[in-house]
Amino acid sequence: MLRRGLVTWVSRLALALVVVCCCLSLLYTLACSPWSDEPQVLLPRSNGPTGKEGFQALLQEREEQHRHYVNSLKKQISQLKEALQERSEQLRSMQDSRERAAGASPVGLLDSTSEWSHADLQEFFRSQLNRAEVHQGTRLPSEYAVVPFESFSLQKVYQLEMGLTRHPEEKPVRKDRRDELSETIEMAVQVLNSPREGGNLLQHKAYSTADFVEGISRTEKDKGTLYEFTFRRDQSHEFRRLVFFRPFGPLMKVKNEMVDTAYTLINIIVPLAKRADKFRQFMHNFREVCIRQDGRVHLTVVYFGKDQVSEVKGILENTSKEINFRNFTLIQLNEEFSRGRGLDVGARAWKGNNILLFFCDVDIYFTSDFLNSCRLNAQPGKKVFYPILFSQYNPGLIYGHHDNVPPIEQQLVIKKDTGFWRDFGFGMTCQYRSDFINIGGFDVDIKGWGGEDVHLYRKYLHSNLLVVRAPSRSLFHLWHEKRCEDELPPEQYKMCMQSKAMNEASHSQLGMLFFRHEIEAHLRKQKHRAAGKKP
Repeated sequence: MLRRGLVTWVSRLALALVVVCCCLSLLYTLACSPWSDEPQVLLPRSNGPTGKEGFQALLQEREEQHRHYVNSLKKQISQLKEALQERSEQLRSMQDSRERAAGASPVGLLDSTSEWSHADLQEFFRSQLNRAEVHQGTRLPSEYAVVPFESFSLQKVYQLEMGLTRHPEEKPVRKDRRDELSETIEMAVQVLNSPREGGNLLQHKAYSTADFVEGISRTEKDKGTLYEFTFRRDQSHEFRRLVFFRPFGPLMKVKNEMVDTAYTLINIIVPLAKRADKFRQFMHNFREVCIRQDGRVHLTVVYFGKDQVSEVKGILENTSKEINFRNFTLIQLNEEFSRGRGLDVGARAWKGNNILLFFCDVDIYFTSDFLNSCRLNAQPGKKVFYPILFSQYNPGLIYGHHDNVPPIEQQLVIKKDTGFWRDFGFGMTCQYRSDFINIGGFDVDIKGWGGEDVHLYRKYLHSNLLVVRAPSRSLFHLWHEKRCEDELPPEQYKMCMQSKAMNEASHSQLGMLFFRHEIEAHLRKQKHRAAGKKP
């Protein structure tokens, strides 16, 4: 009996030891196995029906992964060499600049005689990252303070802000925008294909741009640009997300110079046919702004035809007599009106020294501030100025009735319901006569309305001159009824009609006009109900 109990006890002890050994083996396996967020790739069985083909496919995949990895390392080595060379040059220039610098620059400002150390720049970039909305949100006062993201794919950008070069969905037109997106996506692929610590290279997925799903980006103009990329993995529900931030560097002082415009004469060239009443209104503003306030202008009027030419001459002669103004030229052409032809003749008619030209129309209103902008933003051989003017909507629609329309000076308010930035117009421009002649002038074969300004604008874009394109708060296009003649070619007629539609009113105002019958019916019902409730 005792012997049987001993045997039972020994067998149980042996069983317990086996269980303990199994547990220890399991714990050892779990503790010593490498962790990876990638799924384990099962090797094909050699005795399977496709064992050989499976091994060849696996080896080919591993070879491609190694190739991507080697290319990534080569690119990183090249970048490190460039960074090392740049750092060496920075150290040399910094040593020289410290000897030359007489005083310290303002905080956050670089100039051509001083350099921040590498550590200073790194600290500045880190502070930009910490200030931006990257790791967490920032309390905002209202929905108007939100900086929205743009979303993009490999081919398209989807954006909120629109204009001449921006549409709800578009392929990036500007080269810098295309390069920016391709560079960041390429960098994301490179990061994904770089080995991660603790990862198994043989089980690492090789990513490409074909795996890119979507991206979003936004720019905080005082901090930098945030990018988020999403890449697809093998499983349909698994993705890789990368977040990049491109911090803006410190301000750099490029130039500090004196600009004297005291002797800069502007030749304002106006092509005209009929429209004597509009010319009288133009000259009323010209007297006040150009003669009384500025005093450094010459007016060239190129008149087409004979109809109403005597009235135009009379307006110029009266102005000359009343305020002793002699700086004007009237050129009469007995031919069909062509804006490009008129401006070209007016520019070439000047026989004095190189002069600043302002191509203008009779329905344009400007202030003395604009004349200063014209002088400051054009430079012979270097810059031409193409301001974006504010185009006025139909005052009769804005103010409800013609009897309620205030004087012109009170109408010129830059608001959403009073007008729009005419970013599709290139007719008003300031450029020096020498640049105009060297670029080849206008295409004088274009007749009638539109087209000639775009051709000249594109010539400058294809040149080495800087084109300054910016909204001008002191240049206005006065509303006038637009007639698109049947004689215009189809493309010009389409441009004319598009311009006519844009000129009338804002989207909301046109909508109110379209639904005015429903609005009036609603008001009548409300009035009837209110009358029925009275005792």
